Amino acid sequence: MTTQSALARTTSSHVGTDLSRDRAQAERLETALSLIAVKTAAAIVGREIVASSERLDQQVEAVVCIPAFRRPTQLRATLHSLERQVTSVRFAVVVAENDAEGRASIVEAHHFLMLSGIPGLCVLEPRQGNCRAINAAFETARAAFPQADAFLMIDDDEIASPDWLERMVEASRTSGADIVGGPVYPRFSDGRDHLAQHPVFCPAYAVTGPVPTIYGSGNCLIRRSVFESLAPPSFDLRFNFLGGGDTDFFGRGRAAGLRFYWVAEATVVETVPPERTRLSWIAGRGVRIGAINYLSQRGLQRTPAARFRFACKMAVLWPYSLVRAGRMVRQGGSWLMAVHPVLVASGSLLALIGIRPQPYRARI
Repeated sequence: MTTQSALARTTSSHVGTDLSRDRAQAERLETALSLIAVKTAAAIVGREIVASSERLDQQVEAVVCIPAFRRPTQLRATLHSLERQVTSVRFAVVVAENDAEGRASIVEAHHFLMLSGIPGLCVLEPRQGNCRAINAAFETARAAFPQADAFLMIDDDEIASPDWLERMVEASRTSGADIVGGPVYPRFSDGRDHLAQHPVFCPAYAVTGPVPTIYGSGNCLIRRSVFESLAPPSFDLRFNFLGGGDTDFFGRGRAAGLRFYWVAEATVVETVPPERTRLSWIAGRGVRIGAINYLSQRGLQRTPAARFRFACKMAVLWPYSLVRAGRMVRQGGSWLMAVHPVLVASGSLLALIGIRPQPYRARI
């Protein structure tokens, strides 16, 4: 009887080992086949898969997408914050490197994918531009992880709080929203914390709940169905060097009747370098916001009459912004805050006559 029990245990152990080995082989084969398909799809549009985890978990529920450009040290911190997530959600990571020359982000992505145990890919998008990189990240994520329904984005200069992913996905599940957003709080490396309340840096909302729309992709979750319902490319290439492809994307989503939700507790921290606290940069950002607002809203005007009315509205915004600025100063507001609506209105007016900044056109 004892011999039979020992034999049974030995047989069971062998069976378990065989099953485990078969499962591992099946996962490796699945990863290899998936990689071939994704690499083929990437090559068709001029992209290249340059790094991958040993295994691509096809059952992940969420994918975190990170467009990356020449900030390898900050990207490392971003990736480490994802490694420290406290969550029951199975997730993957996709990094989109947009620097075909330096490729510094690839090194960081490779180390992360090899050592963290989190499945994912790094895709090289050689065509420069903010929207190119974001589209590459989302499109690669959707192709590589066909079972995933939630696609989050975080920038390569941001750090996610430990419960960020859990809160974002949970909000998506319970609210039924198509798009979820959360706050990005600035961390000023030069200590100019008083700028945190400036509209350029301050989050759009303060309270958790349904919202009309969100404006930035630096902390967002987009469900797969959103990409399928809005016309490609997701982030319009008109905004490739201007920025604001996210504002346009969410604006089109709102026009299509999509539902938005805000999670005030799902926080992300952005490192703000000293050059972004200069008055010249803050002023330029205001002008750029105005140009983005003009282009994204004009795209929603479907008839010549609607476009004409919209142009008239943009033209009167500038004198009205002067009235607003004067009122803010009289009420005790700082001149830096008061001048912001004037700069935004100026950006819209300049965009109306074809003058638009291109901050994302980097020098090679």
